Amino acid sequence: MDPSVTSGLYRDITDLAHQSPSWVRHFVEIGTEAVIVILGVLFLASWWRTRSADSRAMARAVVGPLATAVAYVCSELAKSAIQEERPCRAVSGAAASLATCPPVGDWSFPSNHSTIAAASAIALAIAWRAIAFLTIPLALFAAFSRVFVGVHYPHDVAVGLLLGGLVATLVVLALTRPARVLIETMRMSRTGVVVWFAGPGPRVPRVTGLATGAPGSGSGSGPGSGQGMGSGQGHAADYRAAGRPGNGAAEDPGALGRQGERPNSRF
Repeated sequence: MDPSVTSGLYRDITDLAHQSPSWVRHFVEIGTEAVIVILGVLFLASWWRTRSADSRAMARAVVGPLATAVAYVCSELAKSAIQEERPCRAVSGAAASLATCPPVGDWSFPSNHSTIAAASAIALAIAWRAIAFLTIPLALFAAFSRVFVGVHYPHDVAVGLLLGGLVATLVVLALTRPARVLIETMRMSRTGVVVWFAGPGPRVPRVTGLATGAPGSGSGSGPGSGQGMGSGQGHAADYRAAGRPGNGAAEDPGALGRQGERPNSRF
C-alpha cells in the first residue's frame, strides 16, 4: 500500500499527540505496551476458569494463544515481504514520534502490535464472550496508540487489526475439535501435571435415593424397604384396632361363637 495515502492522517494524529496533556502522552506510551500484557493475563484467566468447564470450552481457551502466535507469524512474513519504512523516518514534516523510532529493518506494515491485539481480543471473545466488551476496545486502543506514539501509519494498524482478527477466527474454528479430543484424553491421564493443566472438568451431580430394597428408603419394594415396613405396620394396627372392646367387634375371636351357643345350653 502506498504510504502517502495515510501520511496526512499520520501527521494529524502525531500533532494531536504533541498537543495533548503530558499525562495523556505518558498514559498512551505505557498503554501501547501494557495492552499486550493485559491480554496475556486474560488468556491465563480464561484457561484457569475453563479447567472446571467442559472440554469444548477448555479447547477454545487453550487454542487462543496459539491462534495469536499464528497471526503474529503471518504479520512478520508480510513485513519481510513488503518492507515498508517506518513513518517516523519516512514522513517529512511530521512531529517527532513520542516512542523511539524502531531501527532500520524493523518494517512498518502491518503493525505487529495491532495484529497481536486483534487476534488476542477475538480469540478471547470466542472463548469467553462475557469479556468481549473489554478485549475489543483494548485492541482498538492498541492500534490507535501505535499511530499516536508515531511508529505506524494508520493503514498499518488497520490491516493489522483485520489480519489478526481473521487469522485468529480461522485458527480457533479449525483447531477447536482436535483440541477438544486432546483435552478429554488429558483428563483421563494418570500424570498429575497433565491432569492439573487440563483440569477436572465439570462436576457431575451425585444422584441419591435410587437404590431399591435399601432399608429405610421410601420407594423400595424389598422386604426391608420403608414402603414394606410402613404397609406391614399399618395392617397390624388395623388388626389390633378391630379387636379392641368398644369398636363393635369382640376382643376374642371366639367370643361370637360362644355367645351364639348360650341359648342351646338351656335344653
